[in-house]
Amino acid sequence: MTSGPAGGGPDVVLDLLGSDLDLRAWVLSPTGRQVAGPKDAEPALSAQVCAELAAEHLAATRTGRRAPHRVTVGATTYSLFPVRGRGQPPVTPPGARSPQGAGAGRDVRETVLSDWLLVVEADAGDWAEERLDLLYGVTQLIAVERDRRDAARTVRRRLAQEVLELVQTGAAPAEIAARLRVAAPVLLPGLGAAPHWQVVVARVEWEDGDEQTGRVAQTLLEEILVDPHATGPEQSDRIAVAHTGEEAVALVPLPSVSSEHDGSAAGVLAEALLASVREPLTAGLDGDGRVTLGVSAAVHSAEGLRGALEEARHARRVAAARPGRVCAAGHQELASHVLLLPFVPDDVRRAFTARLLDPLRDYDRRHRAELIPTLEAFLDSDGSWTRCANRLHLHVNTLRYRVGRIEQLTGRDLSRLEDKLDFFLALRMS
Repeated sequence: MTSGPAGGGPDVVLDLLGSDLDLRAWVLSPTGRQVAGPKDAEPALSAQVCAELAAEHLAATRTGRRAPHRVTVGATTYSLFPVRGRGQPPVTPPGARSPQGAGAGRDVRETVLSDWLLVVEADAGDWAEERLDLLYGVTQLIAVERDRRDAARTVRRRLAQEVLELVQTGAAPAEIAARLRVAAPVLLPGLGAAPHWQVVVARVEWEDGDEQTGRVAQTLLEEILVDPHATGPEQSDRIAVAHTGEEAVALVPLPSVSSEHDGSAAGVLAEALLASVREPLTAGLDGDGRVTLGVSAAVHSAEGLRGALEEARHARRVAAARPGRVCAAGHQELASHVLLLPFVPDDVRRAFTARLLDPLRDYDRRHRAELIPTLEAFLDSDGSWTRCANRLHLHVNTLRYRVGRIEQLTGRDLSRLEDKLDFFLALRMS
């Protein structure tokens, strides 16, 4: 398990499972990223299968189901074994006393977004106790690697925490720049200094209002920002993440804003972040949790870092105003109307949307007239009668009748820009 020349890490253990027990196995992160796998496994697990397995693991862990969790994807059955890190209760085989007894829900919630899982291509339901014991032993070996990688992040976390505190306390740009010069060689060895930096802010929220989730968000953000295209954990894990009581803040070094790293899977764009985590985390958070992410523009100096932090925080608030368990927003959206919507008081939002849309909703309920969908399509078509009619598969005269009914019920004129804008905002806030 030792990394470097003396050992091969978890891949070697998985190769032994294949050669000695004829078991194909992989190690996945909570977001479905493949951490380790057998070298000669063909075909490899697809990204879609990894996401489905991670989602099933998160859902099973949240509901307290006893491991191993058996999942069938397509025609293949997999058994999922949790990998517990240092300081967490060990996973016990069926028949032994479960570590997740009464009062353990909080512990599960604090670790469910950071635990790895061992995936075995087999149905463990009919396994002998000895084989189950062996697989649980393998998870303990893999946990050693999980703890080693977590310990390797200590220096990066400390550097990020120092930079965050300097930025938030209004330190002089020269002092912040000096700290960045220390951080850059650690995050990008051989480069000397990062010409540009980007900030990503993440927050994990639970419906019971617990705000001390910064450490959970920190671990999750470190996982999300791993570059899956880099080789080896040391090359892929280059992000420094700090945390406060309620949020995590990542300092992302960019060798060049025009390089392939800008907007890459390293996590510098909101859509890239969402694509990597939406499916598994949505299942794992179903019921009482949310993850929201905000991404800043790239800045090239310490003077711009404070603005980048505020920009990422504003973007995260925009994401938080959207529906869904996992949401993200980028800096480019801050020049849009969407920046204003999260800061409109709830009672004002409800009154505004009710005044404009309730008459249409009531009419649709009574007559099944589909006025709301028609209004949405009309605005999306920029008021073009032909494009809207084609989109809805309606005759233009039928569309004109519906729009006329909308205007009659609301007292508005959809040929006026102001009224179109009011309807557009009402639909966005509803």
